[in-house]
Amino acid sequence: MDNDHETVDFWFDPLCPWAWLTSRWILEVERVRPVRTSWHVMSLAVLNADRDLPEEYLTKIQRGWGPLRVVVAAEQAHGSDVVLPMYTALGTRIHHEKREIDRSLIEDALGEVDLPADLADAADSAVYDEAIRASHKTGIDLVGTDVGTPIIRVNGMAIFGPVVTPAPKGEAAGRLWDGVRLVTDTDGFFELKRTRTRDPIFS
Repeated sequence: MDNDHETVDFWFDPLCPWAWLTSRWILEVERVRPVRTSWHVMSLAVLNADRDLPEEYLTKIQRGWGPLRVVVAAEQAHGSDVVLPMYTALGTRIHHEKREIDRSLIEDALGEVDLPADLADAADSAVYDEAIRASHKTGIDLVGTDVGTPIIRVNGMAIFGPVVTPAPKGEAAGRLWDGVRLVTDTDGFFELKRTRTRDPIFS
Protein backbone atom coordinates (compact mmCIF):
# COMPACT_ATOMS: atom_id res chain seq x y z
CA MET A 1 0.00 0.00 0.00
CA ASP A 2 1.35 3.46 -0.91
CA ASN A 3 0.44 6.62 0.94
CA ASP A 4 -2.77 7.10 -1.05
CA HIS A 5 -3.93 3.65 -2.19
CA GLU A 6 -4.37 0.19 -0.76
CA THR A 7 -3.14 -2.69 -2.91
CA VAL A 8 -5.41 -5.65 -3.58
CA ASP A 9 -3.90 -8.83 -5.01
CA PHE A 10 -6.26 -10.62 -7.39
CA TRP A 11 -5.80 -14.18 -8.73
CA PHE A 12 -7.83 -15.20 -11.78
CA ASP A 13 -8.28 -17.81 -14.48
CA PRO A 14 -9.52 -16.11 -17.68
CA LEU A 15 -11.87 -19.05 -18.22
CA CYS A 16 -13.89 -18.46 -15.04
CA PRO A 17 -17.03 -16.32 -15.49
CA TRP A 18 -17.31 -15.63 -11.77
CA ALA A 19 -13.73 -14.37 -11.56
CA TRP A 20 -14.47 -12.19 -14.58
CA LEU A 21 -17.44 -10.57 -12.83
CA THR A 22 -15.42 -10.03 -9.65
CA SER A 23 -12.64 -8.47 -11.68
CA ARG A 24 -15.06 -6.00 -13.24
CA TRP A 25 -16.31 -5.18 -9.74
CA ILE A 26 -12.84 -4.46 -8.36
CA LEU A 27 -12.18 -2.15 -11.32
CA GLU A 28 -15.32 -0.25 -10.33
CA VAL A 29 -14.02 -0.18 -6.76
CA GLU A 30 -10.85 1.50 -8.03
CA ARG A 31 -13.02 4.34 -9.34
CA VAL A 32 -14.71 5.05 -6.01
CA ARG A 33 -12.23 3.92 -3.34
CA PRO A 34 -8.45 4.41 -2.89
CA VAL A 35 -7.62 0.92 -4.18
CA ARG A 36 -5.19 -0.39 -6.76
CA THR A 37 -5.17 -3.99 -7.94
CA SER A 38 -2.19 -6.24 -8.67
CA TRP A 39 -3.14 -9.08 -11.03
CA HIS A 40 -1.95 -12.71 -10.85
CA VAL A 41 -2.88 -15.92 -12.66
CA MET A 42 -4.24 -19.12 -11.20
CA SER A 43 -5.56 -22.23 -12.93
CA LEU A 44 -8.82 -24.13 -12.62
CA ALA A 45 -7.11 -27.00 -14.43
CA VAL A 46 -4.40 -27.19 -11.76
CA LEU A 47 -6.90 -26.73 -8.93
CA ASN A 48 -9.14 -29.58 -10.12
CA ALA A 49 -6.53 -31.94 -11.56
CA ASP A 50 -7.00 -34.66 -8.94
CA ARG A 51 -10.70 -34.19 -8.22
CA ASP A 52 -13.52 -36.54 -9.13
CA LEU A 53 -15.51 -34.17 -11.35
CA PRO A 54 -17.58 -34.64 -14.52
CA GLU A 55 -15.41 -35.34 -17.54
CA GLU A 56 -17.16 -32.57 -19.46
CA TYR A 57 -16.10 -29.98 -16.90
CA LEU A 58 -12.53 -31.27 -16.70
CA THR A 59 -12.27 -31.10 -20.49
CA LYS A 60 -13.65 -27.56 -20.49
CA ILE A 61 -11.19 -26.18 -17.97
CA GLN A 62 -8.25 -27.60 -19.91
CA ARG A 63 -8.98 -24.90 -22.50
CA GLY A 64 -7.80 -22.38 -19.94
CA TRP A 65 -4.15 -23.36 -20.37
CA GLY A 66 -3.78 -21.47 -23.66
CA PRO A 67 -4.94 -18.06 -22.45
CA LEU A 68 -3.03 -18.45 -19.18
CA ARG A 69 0.20 -19.26 -20.98
CA VAL A 70 -0.19 -16.24 -23.23
CA VAL A 71 -0.87 -13.91 -20.30
CA VAL A 72 2.28 -15.15 -18.56
CA ALA A 73 4.34 -14.95 -21.74
CA ALA A 74 3.16 -11.37 -22.27
CA GLU A 75 3.95 -10.48 -18.67
CA GLN A 76 7.44 -11.95 -18.87
CA ALA A 77 8.17 -10.16 -22.13
CA HIS A 78 6.46 -6.81 -21.50
CA GLY A 79 5.97 -6.43 -17.75
CA SER A 80 3.17 -6.75 -15.25
CA ASP A 81 1.27 -3.75 -16.62
CA VAL A 82 0.05 -5.88 -19.54
CA VAL A 83 -1.68 -8.48 -17.35
CA LEU A 84 -4.92 -6.56 -16.80
CA PRO A 85 -5.27 -5.38 -20.43
CA MET A 86 -4.68 -8.93 -21.64
CA TYR A 87 -7.19 -10.32 -19.15
CA THR A 88 -9.74 -7.73 -20.24
CA ALA A 89 -9.18 -8.42 -23.93
CA LEU A 90 -9.40 -12.18 -23.44
CA GLY A 91 -12.31 -12.05 -21.01
CA THR A 92 -14.41 -9.80 -23.22
CA ARG A 93 -14.10 -12.28 -26.06
CA ILE A 94 -14.62 -15.37 -23.89
CA HIS A 95 -17.48 -14.18 -21.70
CA HIS A 96 -19.28 -11.44 -23.62
CA GLU A 97 -18.72 -12.49 -27.21
CA LYS A 98 -18.88 -16.23 -26.38
CA ARG A 99 -16.10 -16.97 -28.81
CA GLU A 100 -14.32 -20.28 -29.08
CA ILE A 101 -10.98 -20.24 -27.30
CA ASP A 102 -8.60 -20.66 -30.21
CA ARG A 103 -5.61 -18.94 -31.77
CA SER A 104 -7.81 -16.41 -33.55
CA LEU A 105 -9.28 -15.22 -30.26
CA ILE A 106 -5.85 -14.97 -28.67
CA GLU A 107 -4.35 -13.09 -31.63
CA ASP A 108 -7.25 -10.64 -31.61
CA ALA A 109 -6.74 -10.04 -27.89
CA LEU A 110 -3.02 -9.47 -28.40
CA GLY A 111 -3.78 -7.04 -31.20
CA GLU A 112 -6.13 -5.07 -28.98
CA VAL A 113 -3.34 -4.67 -26.42
CA ASP A 114 -0.78 -3.83 -29.13
CA LEU A 115 1.32 -6.89 -28.38
CA PRO A 116 3.02 -9.09 -31.01
CA ALA A 117 0.76 -11.74 -32.55
CA ASP A 118 3.51 -14.35 -32.22
CA LEU A 119 2.96 -14.38 -28.46
CA ALA A 120 0.02 -16.62 -29.35
CA ASP A 121 2.59 -19.39 -29.87
CA ALA A 122 2.82 -19.58 -26.08
CA ALA A 123 -0.67 -21.08 -25.92
CA ASP A 124 0.74 -24.42 -27.06
CA SER A 125 3.98 -24.29 -25.07
CA ALA A 126 4.50 -25.85 -21.66
CA VAL A 127 7.43 -23.47 -21.07
CA TYR A 128 5.17 -21.18 -19.05
CA ASP A 129 3.44 -23.86 -17.00
CA GLU A 130 5.90 -23.71 -14.12
CA ALA A 131 5.26 -19.97 -13.72
CA ILE A 132 1.50 -20.56 -13.86
CA ARG A 133 1.71 -23.27 -11.22
CA ALA A 134 3.90 -21.09 -9.01
CA SER A 135 1.49 -18.15 -9.19
CA HIS A 136 -1.43 -20.50 -8.59
CA LYS A 137 0.29 -21.99 -5.54
CA THR A 138 0.96 -18.55 -4.08
CA GLY A 139 -2.72 -17.71 -4.23
CA ILE A 140 -4.15 -21.06 -3.18
CA ASP A 141 -1.73 -21.39 -0.26
CA LEU A 142 -3.34 -18.28 1.18
CA VAL A 143 -6.88 -19.69 1.20
CA GLY A 144 -6.71 -23.49 1.02
CA THR A 145 -7.80 -25.92 -1.68
CA ASP A 146 -11.54 -26.00 -0.98
CA VAL A 147 -12.15 -22.76 -2.92
CA GLY A 148 -11.72 -21.64 -6.51
CA THR A 149 -11.16 -18.47 -8.49
CA PRO A 150 -11.10 -15.57 -7.85
CA ILE A 151 -8.90 -15.10 -4.82
CA ILE A 152 -8.28 -11.63 -3.46
CA ARG A 153 -5.86 -10.56 -0.76
CA VAL A 154 -6.79 -7.48 1.24
CA ASN A 155 -4.75 -6.06 4.11
CA GLY A 156 -2.86 -9.32 4.51
CA MET A 157 -5.94 -11.58 4.51
CA ALA A 158 -6.93 -13.59 1.44
CA ILE A 159 -10.43 -14.83 0.62
CA PHE A 160 -12.26 -16.56 -2.20
CA GLY A 161 -14.68 -14.18 -3.88
CA PRO A 162 -16.75 -12.16 -3.57
CA VAL A 163 -18.93 -14.07 -6.01
CA VAL A 164 -21.57 -11.67 -7.32
CA THR A 165 -23.68 -11.14 -10.43
CA PRO A 166 -24.12 -8.76 -12.04
CA ALA A 167 -20.98 -6.87 -11.07
CA PRO A 168 -21.98 -3.83 -8.97
CA LYS A 169 -21.26 -0.42 -10.46
CA GLY A 170 -20.31 2.93 -8.95
CA GLU A 171 -21.05 3.47 -5.29
CA ALA A 172 -22.75 0.05 -5.07
CA ALA A 173 -19.35 -1.43 -5.89
CA GLY A 174 -17.82 0.74 -3.22
CA ARG A 175 -20.29 -0.38 -0.59
CA LEU A 176 -19.58 -4.04 -1.34
CA TRP A 177 -15.89 -3.26 -1.03
CA ASP A 178 -16.50 -1.64 2.34
CA GLY A 179 -18.13 -4.86 3.50
CA VAL A 180 -15.33 -7.02 2.19
CA ARG A 181 -12.83 -4.73 3.83
CA LEU A 182 -14.71 -4.98 7.11
CA VAL A 183 -14.81 -8.78 7.24
CA THR A 184 -11.19 -9.12 6.20
CA ASP A 185 -10.26 -6.87 9.11
CA THR A 186 -11.97 -9.31 11.47
CA ASP A 187 -9.61 -11.80 13.08
CA GLY A 188 -10.81 -15.36 12.59
CA PHE A 189 -13.25 -14.55 9.79
CA PHE A 190 -13.60 -17.46 7.34
CA GLU A 191 -16.81 -17.67 5.36
CA LEU A 192 -20.05 -16.14 4.15
CA LYS A 193 -21.86 -18.20 1.53
CA ARG A 194 -25.20 -19.18 0.03
CA THR A 195 -26.22 -21.34 -2.92
CA ARG A 196 -26.06 -19.53 -6.27
CA THR A 197 -29.51 -19.18 -7.87
CA ARG A 198 -28.62 -17.41 -11.11
CA ASP A 199 -26.14 -17.71 -13.93
CA PRO A 200 -23.47 -15.06 -14.53
CA ILE A 201 -24.90 -11.80 -15.91
CA PHE A 202 -22.36 -9.98 -18.05
CA SER A 203 -24.35 -6.94 -19.18
